Amino acid sequence: MKEPFLEPILRKMRVNKVLPTIRRYPDCRLLDVGCGWDNLLLNTVGPFIGSGVGIDFKVRESESARIKTIRMTMTASLPFEAESFDIVTMLAVLEHLSDPPGMMRETERILKVGGRLVLTVPSKIARPVLQFLCYRLKIVSEPEMRDHKQYYDRGALEKLFSQTGMIIEHHRYFEMGMNNFCVARKR
Repeated sequence: MKEPFLEPILRKMRVNKVLPTIRRYPDCRLLDVGCGWDNLLLNTVGPFIGSGVGIDFKVRESESARIKTIRMTMTASLPFEAESFDIVTMLAVLEHLSDPPGMMRETERILKVGGRLVLTVPSKIARPVLQFLCYRLKIVSEPEMRDHKQYYDRGALEKLFSQTGMIIEHHRYFEMGMNNFCVARKR
């Protein structure tokens, strides 16, 4: 798949940011929401997890001994049993969703008690920078950029999680404040 220059670099940076968190949960069952066409995260963490599922409207469906990918759009309901995952990841996904509170409730439903949601999402200050990189320099995907519905800061994430039984366990900005890294735990 041909993509603008910066896209694979940004994707790899996000994966590198969440990898240490995932490695703390050996043999976990992981769901990667918005795994992308290349399923980069699950392919990277495969040796460190018990099993993983990736879902995305771009991914080619496949199944191996430990990793399965399912082509689907992100809707208000996910096709998984309650409390079936130890970790759910959403790397650069939340900003594309039409119903973030609905997805957070659904994430809470499929997480085991004590399970973690690990996410990255552009911060509010990233919007003009991303627009410049996209529309002027053409090194960020224009369709991806046009699909951004919302940007977040810690306060917006706290408000989003307050509508669920999940609490923010860790939050930090990275990429010069342009991105949020957040770990939320299901109570």
